[in-house]
Amino acid sequence: MSEADGEKLLMCSTADDLAQTVAERLVVLLVDVQAQGRVPAVALTGGTIAEKIHRAVLDAPGRDDVDWARVDFWFGDERYVPVDDPERNALQAREALLDALPVDPDRVHEMPASDAGFADLAAAAEAYGDELRSHGSGLFDLVMLGVGPDGHIASLFPGSPALDVHDTVAVAVPDSPKPPPERISLTFGALNHAREVWFLVSGEQKADAVAKAMAGAPVHEIPAAGVRGQERTLWLLDAAAATELGA
Repeated sequence: MSEADGEKLLMCSTADDLAQTVAERLVVLLVDVQAQGRVPAVALTGGTIAEKIHRAVLDAPGRDDVDWARVDFWFGDERYVPVDDPERNALQAREALLDALPVDPDRVHEMPASDAGFADLAAAAEAYGDELRSHGSGLFDLVMLGVGPDGHIASLFPGSPALDVHDTVAVAVPDSPKPPPERISLTFGALNHAREVWFLVSGEQKADAVAKAMAGAPVHEIPAAGVRGQERTLWLLDAAAATELGA
């Protein structure tokens, strides 16, 4: 895949190598954005590979060149569970990365938890959308996304009505096929409002979905096919996740 069209494939031998590569690239991106005089806005993802990446950032070269207090952290999706539930992406990110860095707590924008006092899941999703819209243009410098074996990204699953929501930033997902069932997700419109999108994928069980997404499958079948960066899209894969490419 050429860089001319803004897309690029980077392959790593193992999940650990993938995590290290992503961590190093993330540090470089944050330093570059801050050198331009801007506060980077990054949407984090969850899952096993995300935890590996978060821990790798702590040992990445140039980590201390980032002014961590001047980075806005957002989340692509969240499980609508209590704030201290280990299922929460935000809790996992705090434990693996954010608590070890001098971040500004006011710049860590967690999605609402189920015990945050909202009337229902829809109200919580609307509140997060309002928060994102209140921060300038809402343009992300980077959106990081994992890809499920079914091709889902964030909490946008194949065949979900949430795939057709275009009039809001964040959407309630009341019936996720993966537990827990209640979730909040950024919509396609919000995820695509990013300078760069990085797909971070590890494992052979995801290889078919990766190949179909990169080939431009219908988004209702493979939601990962529906997100691209405005300036660049990177597919960062370990060798197992790339086994179906070129087949």
